[in-house]
Amino acid sequence: MKVISYNLRKHRAASELADLVEQHAADVLCLQEADTAGIPDEISGLRLAEATARNRLGLAVYYRENTYRAVEVRSLALKKSLHDRVLKPAEERMLGVRLRDIDHGRDLIVASFHAAPLTALNSLRRNQIQAALTSLSELGEGLPILMVGDYNYPVFKENLGQVVRQQGYELTLSDARTYTRYKFFRGHYDFATSVGFDIARVQTLPQGRSDHLPILVTAEAG
Repeated sequence: MKVISYNLRKHRAASELADLVEQHAADVLCLQEADTAGIPDEISGLRLAEATARNRLGLAVYYRENTYRAVEVRSLALKKSLHDRVLKPAEERMLGVRLRDIDHGRDLIVASFHAAPLTALNSLRRNQIQAALTSLSELGEGLPILMVGDYNYPVFKENLGQVVRQQGYELTLSDARTYTRYKFFRGHYDFATSVGFDIARVQTLPQGRSDHLPILVTAEAG
């Protein structure tokens, strides 16, 4: 399975999606900061499973419909930061989809995630990540889970990795930094947490119109 995750920076990079999917033969596309009222139902052979509806800029998940079938979808509003309460940029910060592998007859879960911005504390983001993973596990007991997205967690990732492992998951960073807009905040923002998946590689793709670089996760469900 090849999964692309991309924070579109207020939908500015939406025009790049078709080429990204085709160039990397993506099976799943997970978006953050998408104008969910204006996204298409299909992108280069990928079908829209669901998009959040209560966000000014939201999340979306696409899947290759000749390989998978969407069984169930779940979105989740997570604990809010002060930024969320004042500016209300995002109500739902996790969107998960239970997919059925048509050929192999087995299910797996893939999710798009967008943590609170850097104005919030790392402790709040850890709370959001833990709550999102718990909610995803309720989509199917014992199923492989892969959650990708913008974690807004550029420093102290060792602490985050320990918290994630205590919950039974693995944290996997990309091979190069994924955020470049501000000099003092550059680093790895976009990565993956998983259980039941063999993560072969998380690759940072070339930068487009967003301040985030897309990532390509190559993984196999165990």
